[in-house]
Amino acid sequence: MSKLGKKVISLPKESKIDIQGNAVTVTGPKGSEKIIFNDKIFASKVNEKNEFSISPLQKNKDASMMWGTYRSLINNAIQGVTKGHEKNLELNGVGFKVAQQGEQLKLKLGFSHEATYKVPKGINIKIEKQTKINISGTDKGLVSKVASEIKSLKPVEPYKGKGIKEKDQYVLRKEGKKK
Repeated sequence: MSKLGKKVISLPKESKIDIQGNAVTVTGPKGSEKIIFNDKIFASKVNEKNEFSISPLQKNKDASMMWGTYRSLINNAIQGVTKGHEKNLELNGVGFKVAQQGEQLKLKLGFSHEATYKVPKGINIKIEKQTKINISGTDKGLVSKVASEIKSLKPVEPYKGKGIKEKDQYVLRKEGKKK
């Protein structure tokens, strides 16, 4: 049995959940999100205390494996439509800058050319300084994917620590060449 799947999700007052067959639609002040699950394996309900729970119909290995996963996906959707998800990135290096032009990010990362990144729909990007990027949205997976793709444009190198990293990411530094 899944320890995580057994936990109930308490719904905030500003969010609403709608269950129709195999689809769970979560709406809140920041938007709405739809999650589809297998209704032949799982049953979901909202009780009078405004708590959401998902439970397997049969106790087998497949249901046990996916129980906690679906509960986490629904919990992330509830948090996304009420508070939102956020990632903060930092650019470290001489001359590293970022600028936003419409739906594109223009990044100067020490290459002979500017790197561009097209921002997908559903993602809000705010540039605090020329070296700090704030990525926010309702879908946790999409926010993490965008942060990962931007970080992959210039990964942090271990000798001087130059590159794009998350705000509190620890970079294991290596010692340079000895004479």
